[in-house]
Amino acid sequence: MLVHIFRGPGRVFGFTLDEAGANLPAMFAPWVSFKSVELNRDQATPGVKPGECLDDIAEHGFHITDAHVRIADKVISGHA
Repeated sequence: MLVHIFRGPGRVFGFTLDEAGANLPAMFAPWVSFKSVELNRDQATPGVKPGECLDDIAEHGFHITDAHVRIADKVISGHA
């Protein structure tokens, strides 16, 4: 699956299927396009756990990390 990666402040990254990143949380804006990668559950990808990322995208529309640590639940609950 083609996933678009955007960089927020510091070491925050957002992963989404939306090429423009329009569905990423405003709390970390401005988002800057970083790169796009093919993610596959069965293939290791540096800097991200593919299964976790794809699960978040399926459930929330995006996956958010801070210094490579998943913070999507904190973003959803508003406690990031």
